[in-house]
Amino acid sequence: MSSFTVGPGLARPHRWLRAHPYALDTLVALGVFATVLVVSVSNSGHAPKTSPVGPAFVLISAAASAALVLRGRYPRSVLALTSALTAVELATGGGPDLAPRTAIVLSVVVALYTVASRTDRPTTRRIGAATIVAVTGSAMLFGMRPWYAAENLGLFAWTGMAAAAGDAVRSRRAYVAAIEERAVRAEQTREEEARRRVAEERLRIARELHDVVAHHIALVNVQAGVASHVMESRPDQAKQALAHVREASRSALDELRATVGLLRQYGDPAAPTEPAPGLGLLDQLVQGFVRTGLTVEVVMDPAGAPGPLPAAVDLTAYRVVQEALTNVHKHAGPQASARVLIVRRSAVLEVSVLDDGPPASDGWGEVGTAGRGTAGGGGPARPGRPAPPAARSGDGGGHGLIGMRERVAALGGECEAGPRPQGGFGVRVRLPLQARTGGEPQ
Repeated sequence: MSSFTVGPGLARPHRWLRAHPYALDTLVALGVFATVLVVSVSNSGHAPKTSPVGPAFVLISAAASAALVLRGRYPRSVLALTSALTAVELATGGGPDLAPRTAIVLSVVVALYTVASRTDRPTTRRIGAATIVAVTGSAMLFGMRPWYAAENLGLFAWTGMAAAAGDAVRSRRAYVAAIEERAVRAEQTREEEARRRVAEERLRIARELHDVVAHHIALVNVQAGVASHVMESRPDQAKQALAHVREASRSALDELRATVGLLRQYGDPAAPTEPAPGLGLLDQLVQGFVRTGLTVEVVMDPAGAPGPLPAAVDLTAYRVVQEALTNVHKHAGPQASARVLIVRRSAVLEVSVLDDGPPASDGWGEVGTAGRGTAGGGGPARPGRPAPPAARSGDGGGHGLIGMRERVAALGGECEAGPRPQGGFGVRVRLPLQARTGGEPQ
């Protein structure tokens, strides 16, 4: 990763050089060699105390510069080689009265920068200190006198700056990499959160669709059966049953339209604006079951209405009663009756739906079989007592109890469902009025 930004015009050459690192290192090596020769020749014309440029110096400079071609693959070895060649030139190229050709230290500067930019800070400090001591020590021992001459101190400054620059580039690269990694993690977290929200919304809509379809289709099925049975003998009663079928199907379509409308895009003017059902519509719900022949008694404490409720609690209580009465209608038999008890206490709303139908199997069919039973799942019928016809049919796979328990659990409530000791079946739900609405919109 590069820590520098290039303009549009240099983007293509920059990409090519990054794709061919040896080409870049070769250009660096040629540049260092040319710079060393130019600086050394120019100094020899203006500084009479500088040793002349000879074949030995050119050969050593060429070897030190050529080693930089391998700096990307062997950075420490290249640094050791360039430092050794530089020390040899400093020890043999000068004297007490002649300054050595210090321009050769440029190869050490590049090699030390490469090592510092590719290793950690403690290693950079150790290698940088050793390099500075070796190069500067050679110049102070074998170069111009006194040992603190400007040329000798200049070598100390150049090697120190090379180590500092390499460490700064390494820190910059690590910083940019950390930012990019955090950005990738944040993007992944956003995607996971979006998937989780989509799954929760799909589950909520699935519960709504099940509650609507299971309730109304059950009513339509019963009324259609009644109409078919009395079509010839009592056509007036058949006509009344068909009217109930039409009313139930219209209600199902309205609720389906409202539920599916939630999938519309935001800002669609045709999106539904009707409020979600609640206990305020309990009378209409009960009357729908009464018309099918089911006897339903509703008891509220305090009498009349439970008072204002949080929207999520109101909707969940309505759906619990709807699902429980639907199961009573489907599984309890034609002579069964149901009792709906709604009690509001200081911080809890209790909803109970009890019926006096025939005994059920030990597992409610919404989890294990098609029959009625406890919330724990399906199970065999009790010895000596036949299971209801629906339980004996074995075509389960419903999700009513699962959806009921999920609704209640989303609000932090409790749900119990199972056979009653005196016969029949009961559903009891406790919903806290200070509900957690994270799983259901209010």
